[in-house]
Amino acid sequence: MKKIFTVTICILLLNIVYASTSVLAYNANKNTSSPGDTVAAAKSAAYYANSIFKLRLDSITKEVPLDYNEYVQTYIDTYSRHKDEMSKVLGLSKYYFPIYEKAFREAGIPQEIKYLSIVESKLDPTAVSRVGATGPWQFMAATAKMYGLNMDSYVDERRDPVRASYAAAAYLKDAYMEFGDWLLAIASYNCGKSNVERAIAKAGALDFWSIRQYLPVETRNYVPAYIGVAYVMNYAKDHDIEAQPWGFTKAGADTVMVNRFVSISDVSKALNVDSHQLSLLNPAYTRQIINGSTAAPRKLIIPVPGKESYNALYAVLNGDAPASEPLPALPASKEAASRKMPESHVMKRGETLAQIADKYGIELQDLKDWNNIHGNKAATGKRLWLNDMHQSSVQQPPSKHDLKVINYKAQPDMLVNITRG
Repeated sequence: MKKIFTVTICILLLNIVYASTSVLAYNANKNTSSPGDTVAAAKSAAYYANSIFKLRLDSITKEVPLDYNEYVQTYIDTYSRHKDEMSKVLGLSKYYFPIYEKAFREAGIPQEIKYLSIVESKLDPTAVSRVGATGPWQFMAATAKMYGLNMDSYVDERRDPVRASYAAAAYLKDAYMEFGDWLLAIASYNCGKSNVERAIAKAGALDFWSIRQYLPVETRNYVPAYIGVAYVMNYAKDHDIEAQPWGFTKAGADTVMVNRFVSISDVSKALNVDSHQLSLLNPAYTRQIINGSTAAPRKLIIPVPGKESYNALYAVLNGDAPASEPLPALPASKEAASRKMPESHVMKRGETLAQIADKYGIELQDLKDWNNIHGNKAATGKRLWLNDMHQSSVQQPPSKHDLKVINYKAQPDMLVNITRG
């Protein structure tokens, strides 16, 4: 599962190099017999064992181990320095975290894994990675279909915080059932289960820190990043990070079921709210149109309306108001727009599919699916597609086994002819 990291990659790499240098120095010290070196190594170990950061991580640890070491410290430093960015994330969490917690609670997985979405997308439902991973949980198209998410010309459910959270919970639960370790399940969310399986076989161990060196480079830093962001979200005030108000909370939003085609711009005018903010509450509608029908009504998330808006909203949702032109599609984040990568790769002699997947930061299974490869090899000179853009965008209709839609708390006095969640 590929994603967009939260911070500037250059700063991250510099910090990681620094941390790695410290580890190499520490390991070199262990191989010498100098009494001075032994004392230095002991002091280094004692530092991490007695650090205030370790004590704080221990105090918030629940089901997912929040280990502390120099790699984790690197990400604690990085996230805590980006105060403006984390202030925004902290504000967004007031809306998104209750959604994640409900999905995770019903799936029976630890609710603290909600912090993983920050590493993935900074809680941005419009985020798109350079390889096409989309939404707050950064699903690739093939994996999204596998876990019941629908993508068609009107809707991309990878961008729906509710449905994507249930899909992410299902993936993580599957991974935990296979590996029996939450950190390994989290690692597999980044690089795929097959990469974790190979690393386990090479290391002969079943914990993340033992197999870390055998994982793709990005995944080696993914779990420390998760622990680092979990720390900062819990101890934000200790680092002078205050939540930046976003404008909406889960308690301040409500769900209306719509049984006809309605433009989001018309709804925004009826409610007298900013159309961009309303679009962010409904990010799955890629054409800014709620494509509801009597047979398959669609949900519309709105700020809880005042009574003065009832008549105008009723008119829009029931076809009594003239329709306006739909808004342009909600764009992906600027950060995603700046990413570029090749559309394809020509296999060279000696290259393996796993190497190609690691090189471009994509999952091995996705690479196989996009190129209709069923084995583990490809012929020299074969052109491999590096995304699914060349495939047909026509999707099968959702089955009766699709993930259920979870609606917000209903208000008892809402409009009479509108089904409420």
